[in-house]
Amino acid sequence: MAANHAFPRPAFGRNSSPLDAARAAYEWLITGPHPISVDGRLFPGLPARRVPLDELRTLLLDGNCTQALRHAVWAHLVLLSRTDGETWTVGCVGLALPALRKIANKLTTKFVGDPSDIHAAVLTGFVAELAHIDLRKPRIVLRLRWAAYRAGHTAVREALDAPIPSGSGFRSVTPQMPWGHPDFVLARAVAEGAITADEAELIGATRLEGLPLATAGEDRGLNYEAVKKIRLRAEYRLLAYLRDEAPTDVDTDPGERDLTDQVANALTITSAAHAITAARASSPSVTELSAHTAKKVRRRLSPKGRKTGVQGCGRKPTTPATTTPPDRPAAPSDPTPEVPRCA
Repeated sequence: MAANHAFPRPAFGRNSSPLDAARAAYEWLITGPHPISVDGRLFPGLPARRVPLDELRTLLLDGNCTQALRHAVWAHLVLLSRTDGETWTVGCVGLALPALRKIANKLTTKFVGDPSDIHAAVLTGFVAELAHIDLRKPRIVLRLRWAAYRAGHTAVREALDAPIPSGSGFRSVTPQMPWGHPDFVLARAVAEGAITADEAELIGATRLEGLPLATAGEDRGLNYEAVKKIRLRAEYRLLAYLRDEAPTDVDTDPGERDLTDQVANALTITSAAHAITAARASSPSVTELSAHTAKKVRRRLSPKGRKTGVQGCGRKPTTPATTTPPDRPAAPSDPTPEVPRCA
């Protein structure tokens, strides 16, 4: 009998893998004058005596071992694991340890992370299958190995699919502008006077929420072409605003670019509109200019009218604007060079 009477080599240390721990536990079972063993007389082809597990493993791995003998021995070992508990479970792991190491090494060959979790998953998959494997089917060892491989492969996929931390250091970093939830972007544009609250609501409803432009026009009492022009002009101004806010230099301080950061984080589109309305009401000159601008926008809604405003910048207006005060006589009607201006 080839019994092992020597003490096992150093078990495992801080950096040892779970498979190293399993090997150390298995070696304690086969060490000493009374190692754990099976009765070879129960299996034709084994010595007619108690066969220690280390010797049994050598016999089962031999190329001359038949599938019938290997199946019978493993069925017996799995039953002992289910009935007698931990000792024989560790014994089964020890017998399969060469195969388990091969599986773990294959799964972690190109894995750059910590392989300990993968080794633990392989070992867990094997032990879990001991309690459920059907002993009436052939190739018990092969099915146990596949269970271990599937568990390890699942652990590898979960590790690869996990989110990867980005950035330098563990701190929050303000993203480059333009950024943020679309509602906050529109709210900020309203708060800074780039677009009106109605225009922001129109852009949000038709561009973000999928509301048809014709339906939005009906809700506002406008035809399709009119509401289309309103949205187009508002988007031109919004685009120009966002481009002005975008950083021109990577090293620019975000605090210098973000003049209304608190407004963008706290306001919704409706509250931003209220803030702009209140600010205009407190300034007569701004209120008068707002009314004048609103009047000119209504003239531009006609689909047949000449384009003015930003799109007509640089063109001569159809009717020269009257700049003479009512209490002074009108200037001669001699033609004078018109000065191109923007509405």
